[in-house]
Amino acid sequence: MALLQIAEPGQSGQPHKRRLAVGIDLGTTNSLVATVRNGTPEVLKDAAGEWLIPSVVHYGDQEVRVGKSARAFAVCDAANTVVSVKRMMGRSREELKGLDGAFPYQVTDQNPPAILTRQGPKTAVEVSADILRYLKSFAEARLGGEIEGAVITVPAYFDDAQRQATKDAARLAGLPVLRLLNEPTAAAVAYGLDSGEEGIHVVFDMGGGTFDVSILRFTRGVFEVIATGGDTQLGGDDMDEALAQWLMQEKSLQLTSQDPLERYLMETARAIKERLTNEETVTTELKLGERNFGEVTITRDQFNRLIEPIVQRAIRVCKRVIRDAQVAREEIRDIVMVGGSTRVPHVREAVEAFFGRKPLTELDPDQVVALGAARQAETLIGNSRDNDVLLLDVCPLSLGIETMGGLVEKIIPRNTPIPVARAQEFTTYKDGQTAMLIHVVQGERELVQDCRSLARFTLKGIPPMAAGVARIRVTYNVDADGLLNVTAEETTTGAKAQVEVKPSYGLAPEQVAKMIEESIANAEQDRDRRVLQETKVESQRLLEALEAAIAQDGELLSDEERNILEQAMQDLRRQLETEDRQAIEQAAKRLETQSETFAARRMNKSIQAALVGHQVNEVK
Repeated sequence: MALLQIAEPGQSGQPHKRRLAVGIDLGTTNSLVATVRNGTPEVLKDAAGEWLIPSVVHYGDQEVRVGKSARAFAVCDAANTVVSVKRMMGRSREELKGLDGAFPYQVTDQNPPAILTRQGPKTAVEVSADILRYLKSFAEARLGGEIEGAVITVPAYFDDAQRQATKDAARLAGLPVLRLLNEPTAAAVAYGLDSGEEGIHVVFDMGGGTFDVSILRFTRGVFEVIATGGDTQLGGDDMDEALAQWLMQEKSLQLTSQDPLERYLMETARAIKERLTNEETVTTELKLGERNFGEVTITRDQFNRLIEPIVQRAIRVCKRVIRDAQVAREEIRDIVMVGGSTRVPHVREAVEAFFGRKPLTELDPDQVVALGAARQAETLIGNSRDNDVLLLDVCPLSLGIETMGGLVEKIIPRNTPIPVARAQEFTTYKDGQTAMLIHVVQGERELVQDCRSLARFTLKGIPPMAAGVARIRVTYNVDADGLLNVTAEETTTGAKAQVEVKPSYGLAPEQVAKMIEESIANAEQDRDRRVLQETKVESQRLLEALEAAIAQDGELLSDEERNILEQAMQDLRRQLETEDRQAIEQAAKRLETQSETFAARRMNKSIQAALVGHQVNEVK
């Protein structure tokens, strides 16, 4: 017996179906995926109950591994195992010079820079796309359906190039992005806003490779980031590096080129750091294969001295951001700690000493960002009607235009809430000038040479006039993701030109086009995988429904009928362990056929129960 669902023209066949949306904390060291279930945000866990997914990709001969399976190759095949790729996002080769030697793999000299792997050169965007593709697959397997939208978090201090690179990576991964959300803002959604306390808050976010601090104001349902600052090259990885250098000095070790010992020492340092969170002294044996270097002992005080310069760099950022926000430390209500590196006791002690109050650490600092992103995703996808809270992120760096003499005229100052549109008028420099070069820059310095070039485009069609007569209106429009669109218009004639600013060193358009072509070429294979996943999900739902029905109305079955049903269910479970879609469909169809009689009996039972105490002619 089958039930038919009736939908009016233009109405969804499933009008009340929730759309699956997730929040993704795309971290330097680890990534997390969260969603909202029954009104409560929660981090998705794997079969082993773990939720931290290492942001690591290993490129084998043919296979691409992501997560824990990839991290296992960090020592034995370090040259093909990419870690901390977030540090390379949207960066030119020149900007990465300071990281040379920090990674065991080779980086090309051209722009955009690429990592040389066994499978060829891979840009940071491509590596991040592999991570996001894995996270999407992981979420869909856990939630049993297709992800229709995601909110991806980025450091508040990420510039336009880094944000655009993140969106490029998501597009390559086939992940629909609802919004890029600053990590401190996401944390406040999950932590600060839930408390309902108005006032000034600080989000201190130190992860594996990036550090952000933001000053937030929450008043009458409006949540505004009033100042933000950070360091995209500061985090727990630097602590690991400092400790690894100490281990080398203690054992008088010398590293050779591409020595796997380097990655081993970094992994050992990370493990020691984590143990020192709860232990005063740690003793460990240094051993790599047949190479045994003996035991080493370190105390928490020794470790604190090693990382003191790193902690003080973070405190200096805090001082600068408080100055930018023009608030006094006494006005700050609380400090929210975010990121795994805030578990380090010395970091917490330094924050408490600087702000003069104990920071909040009740929520897991690793989960806070993902939980806040999930809540935003739930609202943006349309499942939640909770619009009582307005989020206002800020533009992390000033956006300006080059004027004569190589000077920068700031059009959108840093810490301006976004989305925002600002316009300013300029004029021509020479008589008869019919075109104007618009040079878009980003930064805080007064000279163009000291700022970052974002884009150049030319406005043509200016009528020949005396210098200073033409009126050129330049409009900067920054959307909610922090991405910039620039328009220039000569107001008397309406001549117009515009540019959507893309990163100077993100993925080149032809590279994006090539990868999209490859995705089209593999569309049939991808479609088959999707159909297989859908078949498995529907079959699993059938099993769960029958299990619940038997538990409730098992007395309607004879022992023989129950055995037949349970055997069919067991057969379907076995087929679900395979990748044979046809076999799964056949097993599911057999189970549906064999359960029809049971379904009819349950229906009759329900009708009889409804008729108790009523006459037939009373039923309409």
